[in-house]
Amino acid sequence: MTDHGHTTTEQLLEADRREPDAATFASGVSSAQQHAALRASVRQLGTLLGEALTRHEGPELLALVEQVRALAREPEDDDLRALLDGVDAPTAVVLARAFTAYFQLVNVTEQLHRGQELAAVDEAPLAGTVRRIGEALEAGTLERDELESVLARLEYRPVFTAHPTEATRRTVLNLLRRIAVTVTELEDPRRPASEGPRAERRLAELVDMMWQTDELRIVRPEPTDEARTAMHTLRFLAEQVVPDLLAELDRTLAGIGVQLPPSARPLRFGAWAGGDRDGNPNVTPEVTLAVIGLQHEAGLSELVDKLDHMLHELSSSTRFVEVTDALSESLERDAEALPVTYDAVRRLNAEEPYRLKLSFVRVRLLRTRDRLAHGTPHEPGRDYSSFDELLEDLVLIRESMLAGGDTLTGDGAILRLIRAAVATGTGLATLDVREHSAKHHAALAELYDRIGELDTPYRELDRPARIALLSREMASRRPLTGVGLGAHDVGEAAAASLSLMTAIRQALDAYGPEAIETYIVSMTHDVDDLFAVVVLAREAGLLDLGTGSTPATARIGFAPLFETVAELEAAGPLLDALLSDASYRRVVAARGDVQEIMLGYSDSSKDAGIAASQWQIHRAQRALRDVAREHGVTLRLFHGRGGSVGRGGGPTGEAILSQPYGSLDGPIKITEQGEVISDKYTLPGLARFNLETALAAVLEASVLHRRSLLPRDVLDGWNGTMDLVAGRGQDAYRGLVGDARLVPFFVSATPVDELGKMNIGSRPAKRPGGDGGLEDLRAIPWVFGWTQSRIILPGWFGVGSGLAAAREDGRERTLREMYGSWSFFRTFLSNVQMTLTKSDLDIAAGYVRTLVPDEVAGVFDVIREEHARTVEEVLRVTGQKELLESAPVLRRTLDLRDSYLAPLHALQTSLLARSRAVPDDVEPDADVQRALLLTINGIAAGLRNTG
Repeated sequence: MTDHGHTTTEQLLEADRREPDAATFASGVSSAQQHAALRASVRQLGTLLGEALTRHEGPELLALVEQVRALAREPEDDDLRALLDGVDAPTAVVLARAFTAYFQLVNVTEQLHRGQELAAVDEAPLAGTVRRIGEALEAGTLERDELESVLARLEYRPVFTAHPTEATRRTVLNLLRRIAVTVTELEDPRRPASEGPRAERRLAELVDMMWQTDELRIVRPEPTDEARTAMHTLRFLAEQVVPDLLAELDRTLAGIGVQLPPSARPLRFGAWAGGDRDGNPNVTPEVTLAVIGLQHEAGLSELVDKLDHMLHELSSSTRFVEVTDALSESLERDAEALPVTYDAVRRLNAEEPYRLKLSFVRVRLLRTRDRLAHGTPHEPGRDYSSFDELLEDLVLIRESMLAGGDTLTGDGAILRLIRAAVATGTGLATLDVREHSAKHHAALAELYDRIGELDTPYRELDRPARIALLSREMASRRPLTGVGLGAHDVGEAAAASLSLMTAIRQALDAYGPEAIETYIVSMTHDVDDLFAVVVLAREAGLLDLGTGSTPATARIGFAPLFETVAELEAAGPLLDALLSDASYRRVVAARGDVQEIMLGYSDSSKDAGIAASQWQIHRAQRALRDVAREHGVTLRLFHGRGGSVGRGGGPTGEAILSQPYGSLDGPIKITEQGEVISDKYTLPGLARFNLETALAAVLEASVLHRRSLLPRDVLDGWNGTMDLVAGRGQDAYRGLVGDARLVPFFVSATPVDELGKMNIGSRPAKRPGGDGGLEDLRAIPWVFGWTQSRIILPGWFGVGSGLAAAREDGRERTLREMYGSWSFFRTFLSNVQMTLTKSDLDIAAGYVRTLVPDEVAGVFDVIREEHARTVEEVLRVTGQKELLESAPVLRRTLDLRDSYLAPLHALQTSLLARSRAVPDDVEPDADVQRALLLTINGIAAGLRNTG
């Protein structure tokens, strides 16, 4: 028994012991009251869908839908198989549409009631976190200056990415949002009785319109289309969620005597659509510039809308309030710079200084938008050259209000405007650029070949020689390209990289430093992969390492992406080598001593299995934390998580709180991908809760989880146990993926090939130039395919073998202790449990029976054995008799989904067999292909976090 200030180890463990909220991991309702309301809403919408189906397709089709649903309760039912095999292709299309529409309605209704349930909690996430911080201040375990230091760099940045897992069109999502609003109106007990028929009629109209809307995109989206989808969500958040959320943060912090400065940015947004070039030939420098232009057009329009609202509200008159001299002087300058505007507003607003000032601000924003759209020069005083100029004007108004004693408005409406504007900037989100490390080396090889100074060609240099060469190159000030060198003067690879760097410089020149902030290098194996891109950026004028007497300047930062288990194992030493290079360290210093590191969950999981992936990412964060501290830099971790557990998915707040202590020191970036975006951010109440939960978790982890309270012997025991779980899990997983039968099994047992035909992403599903093996398949379709057939293998395979090995080694008590008191392990097992719950090997057996050749079908026996082992071992550790034993209401909710998923799986299996029976030289039936894609859509909707 170890004593830490009179607190025993047992007491410390007990203090962190808790049972995970299963509803959090399933994003479902958990209370009987909300479950009953959900069932009532589902029945109402199901009835309306049935009526729409009867109107448009006839009563016979509705009867067929019900017949299929009834028969599908038995996965091996021969009558169901015969019925579906006999359905013609056009009827199969309607069947698939019917079940898909049902899930879309169920999803939005469940989101609505989940939001209502969360809104009724006794203590909201931010309130709870700030209360715990206040208690730490009172207890003396947290110093106020330490709190203020962390708050100064606090930044939660969700990064919206474009990946082929969101199968639902934006048009359908907009209809579903309107349906949710109408359901809310009908459920409102304050609604006048006379309004009921109108709302019911409106609901019927919307469901009918959804049936008339094509769920499938006609063409594959381009990167600009994907960017518009992200902007649609970002504008919705900026308008309906962000202002009140940040006002709540101000309110709770004020309760413990803390106030953030107006320039503080605890929440901001990032984007990848238009900047992620790795494996996507459609993202060109021209596309990147076009996307940034679209973002700023949307962002400036959103700011203008906010100002329009404020202009109606801020009617303070100089007859009753005094303004500061600084504001009066700024109004004089504005009147001189914008005389037409002044003449237009002074007659009515001459005595309303805040309204007058905001009128000038509005015109300058409009002129800024026009300048950016047409590429005209900046006009000082008539538009804005930077966001900081806009912020100065808004802060000037607030300071005048506060000086005049108007703290209600100064800390109210105008501060909400400032907070929202700072969160979104003028472009809604900051774009990241990502490119494969090999592209940069190919470019440098051409440049060095052109110079002809190397005894050994660049392409033939081993890694140590390349590192030494590029380190010297960074330290030198000579150009590799020379003045006036054009794209026609260098090879294709060099031209591509230099064109990209030039586009980044143009974007920063036109839109400011927040247009693009980080250049991410995928497949980073060693420091030369970062040195290479630094040299190329120098050639484009994006950085200058300075001299002994002049500081370095760097207009963008550089981040390695560690994607495989081997790369994650080497992450700490690699960062140490990076920061030990004097030239690179000057780059980091020029970026405010902040080094960003991106951690890839998808490829590491596909490479070694979920247990090894999650554990190695956790270990990598510890190593990176320690190295960053040694070098005096702030570490900004960027978590590349997907929607599914197999790609790092799960509740964001739980994931943040399960980070190693001290690894989160204010800033963090986390990807939001695919269907997760629509699931979390379609409805304002749920969007608010999800953002608030994540922001509160970042605040709590940064302030209260800075050091471990547990003794070293406990941590060593947990680490050793997790090493064993991860190692044996990796062995089991690699044994499976090393089986030559696995790839043909996967391709035949899942619709992964058919997935490539869906118009759901601009990025190809397979890497170019491969031979079609497992290594060529991207992690996203790998997870998506397994999910469609309900095996969901990436989210659990190997975990059972790992847990069993630890138990057999005498560590069962330690495993239970870890589950009770270690947030990392608790979150890991809770995510695995949810995946096991959603998997259904009886349904999967139907795919294997119908579609898989006999010579590879034996792989399914291996999968079944590990699945049973994983369920058994998870139940042992969690102390349950069945999965989700502690959440019976949630279990019923998932069972309700299964009753409608089973028909879609049966239909998909039948259609896959029908489609694959067509010879390669025969044109496939268009309706069969359409019906098949609709089943993929429907199953994705039914399971929700599929990719």
